[in-house]
Amino acid sequence: MKQTRRSFLASTAAFAGCSLVPSARKGDWIDAHVHVWTPDVEKYPLARGYAISDMRPPSFTPEQLFAHCRPEGVRRIVLIQMSYYQYDNRYMLDMMRAHPGVFSGVAIVDEHAEDVSGTMRSLVRQGVRGFRINAGKAGNLSDWIGSAGMATLWKTAAELKVSVCPLINPDTLPLIDKMCEWYPDTSVVVDHFARLGMAGPAKPAEVRNLLRLARHPKTHVKASAFYALGTKKAPYLDMGGLVRQVRDAFGPQRVMWASDCPFQVDPGHNYHDSIALIRDRLDFLSDQDKAWMLRGTAEKVFFSSASV
Repeated sequence: MKQTRRSFLASTAAFAGCSLVPSARKGDWIDAHVHVWTPDVEKYPLARGYAISDMRPPSFTPEQLFAHCRPEGVRRIVLIQMSYYQYDNRYMLDMMRAHPGVFSGVAIVDEHAEDVSGTMRSLVRQGVRGFRINAGKAGNLSDWIGSAGMATLWKTAAELKVSVCPLINPDTLPLIDKMCEWYPDTSVVVDHFARLGMAGPAKPAEVRNLLRLARHPKTHVKASAFYALGTKKAPYLDMGGLVRQVRDAFGPQRVMWASDCPFQVDPGHNYHDSIALIRDRLDFLSDQDKAWMLRGTAEKVFFSSASV
């Protein structure tokens, strides 16, 4: 029988350090990307440049999240540090401690600060399993990604066996590709398909740049933020083509679903339609694909032991 690229990826995954096929049990899904925050700005002050009016919705606590995710069978969540707090990760860490076993965390650190490596090690000891990077207002993307602090961040992530999580636009994909070449031992998780289709139809060259990352075996992609991509309308079936391309290129073992709450539950959207696209609506996804994308990949990347 002729072996397809997808069957080859599936058959060789057993030798790539991610061999155990996730249980086929229904439910116990993992949402790989959620933000939480609190209106208690006295205990958890906002970072400079942010105002209470920027918090939309005004509150999104774990309890508010659970009301959306638990009816859909989501039992574990990866918390992503919210920009409102910048480098102060205390609220996320406190919520992780308040709900043991439920949350993993992706922190934000200042790569230009002293002892970036020490800060990362301290956060990993507290349960953090990834570090978000974002060019923000950087004028020159090459200077941003090529800084000495960024080099330390990528090297330290590899040493600690945690992930670098780029929130990027498609124009940054070639730079991430180069970083993956320079730091092949660093696990990378690209958020939201690198925002392909956020500012208009995804260009074929941009899609190719995303799929090109699949040649780096430690690189992963989040199938997420459906509310903001493509036609931006539920049931998001227009995203199926990109989901299929990413699944075929990376294999389901390196793709993880995420909602990007609370933005996924803004007016006109809901939590059910996000998970249902992967769980129920794309007939080209096998049960094993779904088990990886809805649980196994995020479990392997964000709920595994680190090295500290």
